[in-house]
Amino acid sequence: MSKEKEIFDITIIGGGPVGMFTSFYAGLRQAKVKIIEALPQLGGQPGMLYAEKKIYDIAGMPKVTGEDLVTNLAKQMERFDMTVCCNEEAFDLEKNEDGIFEIQTSKQRHYSKAVIISSGNGAFRPRKLEIDHADQYEDENLHYFVNNIEGFRDKRVAICGGGDSAVDWALTLEPIAKQVILIHRRPKFRAQEHSIHMLSKSTVDIITPFVPISINGDGKRLSSVVLQEVRKDHTMEIEVDDFLINYGFSSSIGAMKKWGYEVKGNSIVVNTKMETTIPGVYAVGDICTYDGKVNLIATGFGEAPTAINNAMVYINPDTRVQPMHSTSLF
Repeated sequence: MSKEKEIFDITIIGGGPVGMFTSFYAGLRQAKVKIIEALPQLGGQPGMLYAEKKIYDIAGMPKVTGEDLVTNLAKQMERFDMTVCCNEEAFDLEKNEDGIFEIQTSKQRHYSKAVIISSGNGAFRPRKLEIDHADQYEDENLHYFVNNIEGFRDKRVAICGGGDSAVDWALTLEPIAKQVILIHRRPKFRAQEHSIHMLSKSTVDIITPFVPISINGDGKRLSSVVLQEVRKDHTMEIEVDDFLINYGFSSSIGAMKKWGYEVKGNSIVVNTKMETTIPGVYAVGDICTYDGKVNLIATGFGEAPTAINNAMVYINPDTRVQPMHSTSLF
């Protein structure tokens, strides 16, 4: 059956930054490549969650926003012709008798000689505000993501949360918004020490220890938030133009746990070739684990060439593991 279908050399499951660079590197090896991504667009969490935030640990880039990083990776990929399938979640993987892998997604079946999984922490979803009628404002001014900080210019913005994301967004929006109010259920924040120090010197209004208990609006846009002091009856109402929730995200590799390779927690175990316990199936980035693993984008970028080069040998044993340097290719 698979012989009747289009068969790719390498199919990459997950189109975040590491998956994007992996696909580019596969192009360098002249592989026929496909990317399967569950989100509507490539870029993963940096593209969706940190579009306007600065990233400082990408080699050769003193600083870069999530959006710019994804844009640059997309430009890098343009050198090669590859197939990209977005809005498709992979939920089954089988190896046919002819050695071809069959990947079932929410829309169709895909066929590949080798598979590289780069799905980060798996499918991620924001921990939402559990208040009556909150969902009806999500398309307007109740936010779990920030894709365009200019949308908050001269606005009164309230932010809920006590971790790095909440504090970072408060500091990022401070010079843009008319007013930034940071609300946390505890007196102390859980962000990095430097960020908390910067927060103490900022003009951000801090309200602790309070939690939101209700919201008011016209059914389309919320206009105010009612807060209650933790373990007390004292309440207050604050007017807002935008309400940003930073309660964190839940993630799970879901069906990928049952694909037959060794799994530890929410991570796929790999060897020094980035190969799983299923020959021909590899994993890179935050989804994989091994002794001494450090979960950084930079780490995933380094794992990509190892996975691709070994996958090429798996597909064709006569292929060299160590290719020419890129300076010799173009």
